[in-house]
Amino acid sequence: MGAPRTAPILVASNRGPVSYGLGEDGSLTAKRGGGGLVSGLSAIGSDSGAVWVCAALGEGDREAARRAGTSHLNPGDTGGQQVRMLDIAPDVFAAAYNGIANSVLWFIHHLLYQTPVEPVFDAEFAEQWAAYETYNAAFADALAQEAVAEAVVLVQDYHLALVPAMLRERRPDLRIGHFSHTPWAPPDYYRLLPDQVAADVLRGILGGDRAAFLTERWATAFADCCAAVLGAEIVRDGDGDGGEEGSGAATAVRFEGRETRLGVHGLGADAGFLRERSRQADVDERLTSLRAQIGPGRKSIVRVDRTELSKNIVRGLLAYRRLLETRPEWRERVVHVAFAYPSRQDLAVYRDYTERVRRIAEEINAEYGTEGWTPVALHVKDDFARSLAAYRLADVALVNPIRDGMNLVAKEVPVVSERGCALVLSREAGAYAELGEDALVVNPYDVEATAQALHEALRMSDGERADRTKRLAAAATALPPQAWFLAQLEAL
Repeated sequence: MGAPRTAPILVASNRGPVSYGLGEDGSLTAKRGGGGLVSGLSAIGSDSGAVWVCAALGEGDREAARRAGTSHLNPGDTGGQQVRMLDIAPDVFAAAYNGIANSVLWFIHHLLYQTPVEPVFDAEFAEQWAAYETYNAAFADALAQEAVAEAVVLVQDYHLALVPAMLRERRPDLRIGHFSHTPWAPPDYYRLLPDQVAADVLRGILGGDRAAFLTERWATAFADCCAAVLGAEIVRDGDGDGGEEGSGAATAVRFEGRETRLGVHGLGADAGFLRERSRQADVDERLTSLRAQIGPGRKSIVRVDRTELSKNIVRGLLAYRRLLETRPEWRERVVHVAFAYPSRQDLAVYRDYTERVRRIAEEINAEYGTEGWTPVALHVKDDFARSLAAYRLADVALVNPIRDGMNLVAKEVPVVSERGCALVLSREAGAYAELGEDALVVNPYDVEATAQALHEALRMSDGERADRTKRLAAAATALPPQAWFLAQLEAL
């Protein structure tokens, strides 16, 4: 007997709002997470009947999911939210998550492949793709089971691209939306995927009533892929109202008798949380430590990233080295505080990248460092309080991704900055659409131009930096997580 249909609102995502540690004695310890979805779901209240469906990620999660069965996790662990955690077979999960989501779809949308040698879509890929289908079907089954008639379902991200169409088959009464937190690849690059897979991903998302993105650019790229791969009809602003046909932004995709509306919701920073959290005692302690590490009278260039390939940490370090080489006046007067927190270390390419980041930082320090000055202060242990401390003291923030769906660091730094911070920002970050006017914008591949932008940022007057920071903070907080989440609900 399955769980009763009780949920009028459902959220589906790979990672849920809670994770579990498993003790040697079999005890479970819950750790609640944060982020935009957690903040957003709190906007509708725990009495709304909403249910969050997620996957078990580790052994502790799997044990918690087994104990709950088809029921929900203990609400005491989840902050009162109703959470259904799926115990998907570990080999299926690994193939779907690492094999497809993180090693194929992520690489496609962030344009990360070295195309002379990759990708290679062979028999192993076919097996992984079958696992990805199984993984998505598990979510579709659980959502269909949980939802009341005509419920609203918000499916999150590239891990679950097939869910909307699968869920539509099971429950045609539901209102289904999909939100992409990544960029979307342009058609020529997207078509690196095997033809059937490329079509299946698009058909999966088009199974929803609505497909939403972080920026207009990514929504347009999705629509262009639907046209190029599926031959779908794209509805644009101006169509059918006397305007020039196809003259505006894509607003919907029509395919096989259905219309999927397109939406844009630029997730913003949570100003209230950031400002309150950044003034707590543990942040003050780390601020004191960072200031001592930088040294009196010196400026700081701060970056805070995971060692994710798309974040472009290596070229950021090369640009800083070029700054020291071409602008010797900054030697001993600036420190690059680089937080490069390990990410996806179960994948060899990420381990290699993390090691390269360490090596370049060491080379810069060996080449330019003096007895009283270490040019690069590299931190690899994840520490949110220390990140907030760095936000507070940063003179310059370097955010130079190769490609990024949004990049919340670019939005968070201006909110927390104490004296104003110049933002050096890649034009390939989604945040560029909102922040570009008041940032120093760079081509992320151009190390020389990035070094020049760092120089200009360091030279910026206190008054100009403060004025820019105020405007950046206002733009960055225009759609905070709760409003972002509610906007998607209302649109459905």
